Formats: sequence, C-alpha cells, structure tokens
Amino acid sequence: MMDVLNLALPYFGLIFIGFACGKVKSLPEAGLAWMNFFLLYVSLPALFFRIMAKTPFEELNNLPFVIATTAATASAFFLSAWVGKAIGRLTLREAAMAGLSGGYGNIGYMGPGLALAVLGSQAAVPTALVFCFDSIFLFSIVPLAMALTAGDRRPWLPTIGIVIKHIVLHPLIVAAYLGALAAAFHVQMPVAIDGMLSFLQNSAAPVALFTLGVTVALRPLARVPWEVPALIGVKLIVHPLIVFALLLLAGPFPPEWAATAVLLASLPPALNVFVIARQYDTWIEPASVAVLVGTFVSVITLTSVMYLLKTGQIAFP
Repeated sequence: MMDVLNLALPYFGLIFIGFACGKVKSLPEAGLAWMNFFLLYVSLPALFFRIMAKTPFEELNNLPFVIATTAATASAFFLSAWVGKAIGRLTLREAAMAGLSGGYGNIGYMGPGLALAVLGSQAAVPTALVFCFDSIFLFSIVPLAMALTAGDRRPWLPTIGIVIKHIVLHPLIVAAYLGALAAAFHVQMPVAIDGMLSFLQNSAAPVALFTLGVTVALRPLARVPWEVPALIGVKLIVHPLIVFALLLLAGPFPPEWAATAVLLASLPPALNVFVIARQYDTWIEPASVAVLVGTFVSVITLTSVMYLLKTGQIAFP
C-alpha cells in the first residue's frame, strides 16, 4: 500500500498545491491561458508523439482493444447523459455536458504519467490508443450535440464537416498520428530534437496537475446539483466496471493493456469538461462542481484501483 501511496500522492499533491495557491494568491484566472496553451499545443503533443514514435507500429494495430475501450467510454457518456436528464431534468444540450462529465476522464493531464508510473513502459501504447479514440468519439459527439441543439440550426453536412476538421486538426490527435507515422517508417529523430521533446514531455504532468488545481480553486462551489453525485459515481465506479466487463468479453489482452484501460477509466472528470461547458455556455456551474468534487473523491477511489491493480486483486486471464 505504501508503494501505491508513493505513486499516487505526488500527483494529487501537485493538484492540492495548485489548489492551495489558487485559494491563497489572488491572481486573475486569465493568467492560466498561456499555461493551458503550453499544455495543449506544446508539452502534451510532445508526450504523445514520443509515446507513439517509440512504439513498434505492429503493436498499435489492436482493433478489439480499441473497440472495447471506446465502447465503454460511449456507454459511460450515454448513461451519464440519461442520468443527468432523469435526475436533474436537464435539457438535451445540458445532458450532453453531463454525459461528458461521466465519460471524459482526465486522460490527458493525469493519464500518461500515472499509467507509466504504476504499470511501466508497457502502458504507453494502450494509453495512447485510449486517449486517441476516446478523444475522437467525445470530440465528435459533443460538437454534434451542441450544433444540433443550438438555436440557429445549421445544415447537417457543414456541421459534420466542422466536427471532422476539429478532430483532424486537434493538436493531441495530430501528435499521435504523426508519431504513428514515425513508428511505421522507423524515423529516428535527431538527438537534439528528441532531447527537447523529452524535456517537454517531462513537463506535461507537473504543469497540467498544478494548472488543474489552480483552476479548480478558482471555481466557486455554491451548491452541488442533484445530478452531480450520480455522475461522479458513473465516472469513478461504473465506467471502470464497464471497461473491465468489455475487456473480458473482447479479450484476452496483455494484462498490462487491460490494467491500463481500467486505470484510465478510473480517472476523475477532466478539467476540459468545464472548459467545454464554458465554451458552449451551458451547464457551467455543475461542470465546475463535477470536476472539483470528482477530483477530491478520486483520491480514495483511484488510489484503491491502483492498489488493487498493483497487488493483482484485479487480474485478467
């Protein structure tokens, strides 16, 4: 258990340090803009490019794994949307945001560093695959839902075209498929460039977790909407169980791959849930509360999952 705590506490510790700094120091939230830009366009793309580029290309071709994990995320999304609509009496537009909070884990900020720390280098490929295909699904369904429920209805084809453009040009997706191409053609990066990318990769998790803590601290916690506890339950408990069940049905997979998928599904709601809610000006306060409360609750649930994985009490045939 001490080994698991030694792995988990630095991650949650950075979040809490950011949270404390956000509470103690009165700095404008606008100051986070460049940190978020650095994460999204510089350090995290470097991380995913290096993960994919250094992976034998044949290991990236695992369609059953992709189908199982993406189907689990889609199930968590639609279940959460239904829960939000049933409990919170949400509109379809708000329910889409609720679905995001129950299906979109912190796979960009916490996922890679935590998976590699807990499960070793063999977690790199499944982490990249889960991130890429979960992002493709979520960044497709949410813009479509927002466009189709907007007051100014747009034609289907232009809307789908905009969504595809956003997916194809998303910096993390671009970094992943460029890395896959580098792996396919055995491209060797110059030592200086690879060293710079490694430097950027190592900065991704600390900056992301500190930024997450500050951002959560700056969000007011006025009340907890009725639907939020149920959505957090879907994200932290139901989503990992769905992943576990689908991997058993679609497998067998290498134990490290299956464990990585369960660990990533156990992550709390992503900070981007709030960012996207604010972007579409819908369900903003509940999204903020879901990220805040989900992150604190995951100190217990995520650490428990890590312990069960490390001790072999969650095992795959």
